[in-house]
Amino acid sequence: MMNMMMMFSLFMLLSIIMITISFIISKKKFLMTEKNSSFECGFNPLSSPRTPFSMHFFLITVLFLIFDIEISIIIPFIIIINYSMSMNFYLLFNLFMLILILGLFHEWKQNILNWKI
Repeated sequence: MMNMMMMFSLFMLLSIIMITISFIISKKKFLMTEKNSSFECGFNPLSSPRTPFSMHFFLITVLFLIFDIEISIIIPFIIIINYSMSMNFYLLFNLFMLILILGLFHEWKQNILNWKI
């Protein structure tokens, strides 16, 4: 039991010494407010947090996320096409692709895909 206490105290002492040395030789100054402020996507943290946000940018972001999900669904279809040659598989795949194409035409008709400056 005494051996465990000595090891524990040795580890604690070494930890305290290493933390103290790191604070002493650290180049970070606590008075640098610019470096201590948070950086969030290029926005100035000292300005108003209620700046207007482009709705078109939001729609493009949502379309990108939907595209990612579509790709993650299409890839397994392509992988199992060699193993499953049933008519149900082809009907399901064609229905899925039809829904994606109809969604693309709807987005095109609503002018969501046109980037407005």
